[in-house]
Amino acid sequence: MLSSIEPALLVDLGSLYVRFAIERLPGVFSESRTLQCADYPDFASALKDYLSTLDASEVRHAAIATPGPIAGDLVRMVNYPWQFSVEETRQATGLETLVAVNDFTALAMGIPSLQPEQFRKIGRGEPQAREVIGLVGPGTGLGVSGLIPEDHGWVSLGSEGGHADFSPQSETEIYLLQYAWKRYPHVSAERLLSAAGIEMIYQALCERVGYSGAALPAPEISRRAVQGNDPISTESLNVFCEVLGSVAANLALTLGAFGGIYIGGGIVPRLGEYFDRSGFRARFEAKGRYQNYVAQIPTFLITAESATLLGTANILRAQLRHRAGASTLLDRVRRAHASLSAAKRRVAEVVLTQPRSVLNDPIVEIARLAKVSQPTVVRFCRSVGCEGLSDFKLKLASGLTGTIPLTHTKVARDDPIRELSTKVIDNTVSAVLRVRDQLNGEAVERAIGRLLKAQRIEFYGFGNYAVVAQDAHYKFLRFGVPTAAYSDGRMAAMAASALGKSDLVVAITGSGKPADLLEAVDIALSRGAEVISLAPSHSPLAKRSSVSIAIDHPEDVEIHIPMISRILYLVVVDILAVGVAMRGVPVMADNGDASASSATKDDTRRKDYTRLISHSG
Repeated sequence: MLSSIEPALLVDLGSLYVRFAIERLPGVFSESRTLQCADYPDFASALKDYLSTLDASEVRHAAIATPGPIAGDLVRMVNYPWQFSVEETRQATGLETLVAVNDFTALAMGIPSLQPEQFRKIGRGEPQAREVIGLVGPGTGLGVSGLIPEDHGWVSLGSEGGHADFSPQSETEIYLLQYAWKRYPHVSAERLLSAAGIEMIYQALCERVGYSGAALPAPEISRRAVQGNDPISTESLNVFCEVLGSVAANLALTLGAFGGIYIGGGIVPRLGEYFDRSGFRARFEAKGRYQNYVAQIPTFLITAESATLLGTANILRAQLRHRAGASTLLDRVRRAHASLSAAKRRVAEVVLTQPRSVLNDPIVEIARLAKVSQPTVVRFCRSVGCEGLSDFKLKLASGLTGTIPLTHTKVARDDPIRELSTKVIDNTVSAVLRVRDQLNGEAVERAIGRLLKAQRIEFYGFGNYAVVAQDAHYKFLRFGVPTAAYSDGRMAAMAASALGKSDLVVAITGSGKPADLLEAVDIALSRGAEVISLAPSHSPLAKRSSVSIAIDHPEDVEIHIPMISRILYLVVVDILAVGVAMRGVPVMADNGDASASSATKDDTRRKDYTRLISHSG
């Protein structure tokens, strides 16, 4: 458990600035420092710079709050080109614990710790104790979250609700929706409820009245509105507040948030009493038959500047309490030390003195350090309740960091079959999760769009990847689209020479370099066909392709069978197939009975989609 005398490092990582602070007493922050992201090449550099101002041994535990979803070990910032591994950053900075959380989840977890002077009530309604709480806050984007009470605290909801559809409630808002549609294929609530949203509202209202003045930044629009000396700015901010009222009420209805709806983010707290007088609360209660229902729900404006840090600290303390309350593997090793044999004690001493190295070292290195045989290392792992070395490392990692990092454990030729099986499965799961975190959604979306338009699809996969091409061929053949799979370079080249502008090649390779595959792809491109590649990023094939879906996973060079990457490619093929099924199959030329009704054809396609999805994977 994190005590009041053990400092914790808390980080609020935004799109322009990163704020650091130390918590020495619960809810009390000191040594606060704000750095500009643009001054550093990556997050680790900014973190090291801040840590250099402290006693290096003083801080052992840290937590980061950042925008966007947190999945696995990789943090990819939404509005700034930084991405980093949590575990690699922890190791590089010498921290014992490093936790990453979504910034709005952190803000939500800070709400129960807010003092009365740190928030302000807007309108009527009274909160009910131990009821669901909702949170919404516009800033660079629109954050949405919630808190659900449990026996000993709260469970926060991870949400991207800011990207739900914008629903206009007035003629002015209908005009704004039509204005936004000219620029964006999908208009979410965030398009209006953000700094960029205020600017777009202002530009749209200027255009409606024929005013051609210069575009204004959101802070200036807000300043003019608050001062009341610019009618268009005033109307823009009024619309902003009213739309926020609708979105907040939708959240209240969805969650049944009788604990209250809290407003956070970087915009509204700066509006002062203007927000209290705005149409926010009136719009919040404008829910027709459910007006009385939402009128009972109070709304609060969070005014505390440190609310996100407060929630981040709460999350970190909860993780450390959980770890302290559980029997960690290192504690188990310490207790068992005296009862172990001499050889197993030497392994235990290596684990206790070098736990971080043990996480990454192969069994041969652990055995060398302990001066024992490799089977002795395995027997030691089993003596402390683990099934083998892989299981031991996973539990050790969880005890050290509070999370299970994505790692790759080398398979040794003399591994017992249980150990070998566990390593292969764990390595595959780890690799799939890493691909999930790194997969480029935009590239996948473009690939699905091209697959939907293609009149003919050919899959080229040679060697170990021939089975992936064949699998893709079977999946897409169910759509009624002419498809073929080629695993021979000469046949692929001949087939490519017969393609045309409405055709598509999906090229699949683990290296991105086979000369015969590149030759076939070049022929297809010369014929006007498009090429989607499933290959490592920056490979020759990826650079040639119309759309490149990067799959980066190095195989164990000592084992020549691609144990993992082939599975990764099969998973990506499944993503494309299900994406095509869900987006709708392209309408092919009808060679059947011309009297068949379109309704019957549509029903057949829907059944095909269902069969494909139920069999996928």
